[in-house]
Amino acid sequence: MTSSGRLEPASVSVVIPCWRCTDVVGRAVASVAAQTLPALEVILVDDASGDATLPTLHGLASRYGSGWIKVLALSDNAGPGAARNAGWDAAAGDYVALLDADDAWHSRKLELQLAWMADHPGVDLTGHGSLMRQGEREPMIPTVPKARPVTIANILFSNPILTRSVVMKQAIRQRFAGRLVAEDLLLWLQLIADGCSCWVLDAPLAFTYRPEFSPGGYSGDLWRHEMRELRAIKAARQQRLLPVAGWLLAAGWSLLKYVRRVYLAASRRVAT
Repeated sequence: MTSSGRLEPASVSVVIPCWRCTDVVGRAVASVAAQTLPALEVILVDDASGDATLPTLHGLASRYGSGWIKVLALSDNAGPGAARNAGWDAAAGDYVALLDADDAWHSRKLELQLAWMADHPGVDLTGHGSLMRQGEREPMIPTVPKARPVTIANILFSNPILTRSVVMKQAIRQRFAGRLVAEDLLLWLQLIADGCSCWVLDAPLAFTYRPEFSPGGYSGDLWRHEMRELRAIKAARQQRLLPVAGWLLAAGWSLLKYVRRVYLAASRRVAT
């Protein structure tokens, strides 16, 4: 508690990759500012948007004042993985929390997630559930969420670690790969194979505002996203994270998930 009665910020840096997000990034930052446990800093990384995004980010930094927001600008558009890496490398906190510019957090996210990690110091990374936000009222959540460990099989079957939910130790050495692969999927596989302890909390502490794989998002081109996922699985095999049988099963399952996504996307178009 500071002399003004405010809570001391937690040693966590929030990294938000930004690309042509002038209409939504303010909402994401506001959800960080509204946390019951303040973050040490917010790092906004402009991925060479080429529009009004960078001035918007500087405007947000000025609005919140006191240097709480840092703005980084990449010279070339390199994808969200590279933007996250740049923010991660610049982070001053002991932990790095990831949030996407078009998503938001529950106001108690950092309070509950960091408390759980403090009680489990051997855990390197945690994620949690996410909801489509409807209305202004936040959902009720458990004060002490349950948690479960994440395995390589979990990641390949139905990846439970959403980037918008991640809090991880800043000291983790690995980084996100390039945009040609599903960089989050590959990083989680690498971390678990390297012995990192990854868990998911059973609480909806993040919000999204449109369905996964909907048009307009980074994963909106379903076939391109599928190719990125298949390349990540192949890279995991090449790095000997998966046996041959595991690679073939994972690739086949990924293709089945792709067919399901195409069907759901078609159903949404018919419904509208």
